[in-house]
Amino acid sequence: MSTYQQRFEGLLGALRAALQPGEQFTLGYSAEHSQFVRFNHAQVRQAGVVSQASVQLRLVSDGRQAEQQITLGDDAELDRQRLYEALAQLRQTLPLLALDPYLSLDQNAWRSDSLQQQPLPELDEVLAGVAHEAGQLDLVGIYAAGPICRGFASSFGAFGWHQANSFNFDFSLFHSNGQAVKANYAGQQWSSDAFAARLRQAREQLQHLGRAPITLKPGSYRAYLAPAAMDEIAGMLCWGGFSAQALATGNSALQRLYSGDAQLSPLVSFSEQVSGSLSPAFSDEGSPRRDLRLIVEGQAQERLVSARSAAEFELAANGADSYESPCALSLAPGDLPSAQVLERLGTGLYISNLWYLNYSDLPAARMTGLTRFATFWVENGQIQGPVSTMRFDDSLYSLLGSQLEALTCEREMILSTSTYSQRSTGSSHLPGALVRGLTLTL
Repeated sequence: MSTYQQRFEGLLGALRAALQPGEQFTLGYSAEHSQFVRFNHAQVRQAGVVSQASVQLRLVSDGRQAEQQITLGDDAELDRQRLYEALAQLRQTLPLLALDPYLSLDQNAWRSDSLQQQPLPELDEVLAGVAHEAGQLDLVGIYAAGPICRGFASSFGAFGWHQANSFNFDFSLFHSNGQAVKANYAGQQWSSDAFAARLRQAREQLQHLGRAPITLKPGSYRAYLAPAAMDEIAGMLCWGGFSAQALATGNSALQRLYSGDAQLSPLVSFSEQVSGSLSPAFSDEGSPRRDLRLIVEGQAQERLVSARSAAEFELAANGADSYESPCALSLAPGDLPSAQVLERLGTGLYISNLWYLNYSDLPAARMTGLTRFATFWVENGQIQGPVSTMRFDDSLYSLLGSQLEALTCEREMILSTSTYSQRSTGSSHLPGALVRGLTLTL
């Protein structure tokens, strides 16, 4: 048992002992011990370690609920005292609250344990790899690595523990003309060869950025969207696209798909692949998660249903978090080998990344954004030069529907780079996509 889990179970025991008749609780736990290194010109500019932990206590009684987050330290007795104080404050707050009509608690005594302790690379190995492969390149980026822990327990006997090691190196290579190639290498098992290959690919793209930029007129162009570009599109879908609450209230970009009024290409199958991912197999609301088939061969299937949405809209909960967004989104691969992408593209756009995406027409699933990083014009399977930053505006029903020609056999596992308040456990597993037409507007 890890030290983190021991601390969590110590607080859990103290809370159970302090509970009064008629009270129920849920206790969520988050912790990390992360090493951060910031690079500039391929040299270390800032390094540090973040070690933090907190619990989210929810007290329930007589149809009312209230919750409070508590920051933890290294003193177990002080942490228990903070927990008792929070419990007392919640007891005072509950009688002042109205009844919660959609309060729904999982009263099953389930248990889930996951300990993914693959050895992380020594920092010296990472730094040596960057120095050897980047050389005199202007590499700018952030490396983050270490264990992330999530825990959950309830007064009904539920208990979940998740601890996983991971690393994430998010970096860009800048050309002297100010253009940049954005890249990422992340996972749970560091490979010097795989990192070198990823950096080599970015270095090759950097050389193309030295050519004269090509300006295109607005219009529809044949295009290849690399996995990182697909990740931006998939990320937009996570903004309520698969949410039961958003679908029930008409606020989902996939409303037409789930109502049966539209469909995507038969090549498209999205799933929530929790098993084997970095995300815990239980939600922040205290329900076991399972893998979900969200879209199968272009047709809508399951949706993400939290306990609250289940109560409000008379649905069956399936372990979704309260915000009903995928935590491990996966798009099934296709049959296009990555080595043949330029040949199959022929003449068109090679798009490494998309940037600043937003919805221009939510009901139509129409998105807009910029090409920005390492977008190239290709003729007869050969890169001719970088394309000046342009804005695209197109519908998902076109990009992953009528205009989708192929998906790559190889997929990229992309871990979330978010460190807002804590490192994220979110991920996506995505292929690249070849489309017959992508609309550029300016």
